[in-house]
Amino acid sequence: MTDTVHEHELHAYVDDALSAARRLEVEAWLAAHPEDAARVEAWARHNHALHAAFNGVLSEPLPLDLVRATRRKAVPAAFVAMAAMLAMVITGLVGYAIGVGTRQTPAPLHFAQDAALAHAVFTVEVRHPVEVDAAHSEHLVAWLSKRVGTQLHAPDFSAQGFALLGGRLLSDDTGPVAQFMYEDGVERRVTLYVRRAAADRKVTTFRHVNDKGVDVFYWIDGDFGYALSGEIGRQAMQKLAEAAYHQLVPTAAR
Repeated sequence: MTDTVHEHELHAYVDDALSAARRLEVEAWLAAHPEDAARVEAWARHNHALHAAFNGVLSEPLPLDLVRATRRKAVPAAFVAMAAMLAMVITGLVGYAIGVGTRQTPAPLHFAQDAALAHAVFTVEVRHPVEVDAAHSEHLVAWLSKRVGTQLHAPDFSAQGFALLGGRLLSDDTGPVAQFMYEDGVERRVTLYVRRAAADRKVTTFRHVNDKGVDVFYWIDGDFGYALSGEIGRQAMQKLAEAAYHQLVPTAAR
């Protein structure tokens, strides 16, 4: 990649696989090269999202039958098949993560899928579902607006029974991404995902997709895309999406 820091070293930096001395050199390089720093930040966030989603499975104890079979050094064919299927799933996840990191002009469907993944990862968090809570909403909106590059607004869903819980800064191949999270009285959560869209996209009415049980209503407004994700039923999600759309998209643009 360069004569100073190579691509594999950036990956090693994200994986914390560099020596202390080389890590300091890479950090100095990143401070002087914002494009590489943005790539590294995106890789780190994708790794975090995958770990958050699947570490629980990795920590589960092995089935007793599998342990016994391993001790006998004769693993049944059923377990071999299961291991092969698991390998395929992991390969698919890695491929998806790589794909997220290399897409240049994501299509709207990819945008909705990314929003659904971010929703699934962070809404299950109990202690840290957001980086900045609703008690500091003015700071949250100002901070995310500055990082994403447009004036953001957190829609008001109080009429639908949802209150702002807070938000966090994410990242993907388009750059910084804002996520706002809302919660109702029975602790159901929905998220609004905002990021840059392809430059040639025009304003669209909101559309719907269901990705692995997560309903996503999404639309493009100028250079930015918005996606509202939740698992509260399509009709309830549509009401929230309509409320968000009418609050966020200028009347003249609809």
